[in-house]
Amino acid sequence: MAGFGHFDRTADEIEHEIYKRGIGIGLDWEDQAQLRRLAHRALSCTPECMMKLLRSPIRHEKLTGEFLALSELMLDNMRQSAEIGIHTHGGPVWKAFGRALYEEYEAGVRPPVTTPPDARQEESLADPG
Repeated sequence: MAGFGHFDRTADEIEHEIYKRGIGIGLDWEDQAQLRRLAHRALSCTPECMMKLLRSPIRHEKLTGEFLALSELMLDNMRQSAEIGIHTHGGPVWKAFGRALYEEYEAGVRPPVTTPPDARQEESLADPG
């Protein structure tokens, strides 16, 4: 399908940035246990957790937050391409971390359920007492 190459290009660019952040946090791409711990953190990190990491003055925490945020971008890119029938592949770095995400998800780790700010406001308006 012509015109949809941007999904692959975007995946390559995101993967490159994930790789750089992984180096920055000392990630060993061959260490499955380390990848699973990071995947567990990615799946269980709330938006507040993410913002705390991204705003941290501690370099390791900030890079970890960037790694997790980039992982979300990669998943969004892949989901968007799949919605229009395009199968986007990541490279070896993404496949290593993606496998760890899948394994943690299969083990029962789920992203926290958050209520959007608009819904919280509506709930507070609906409950007068």
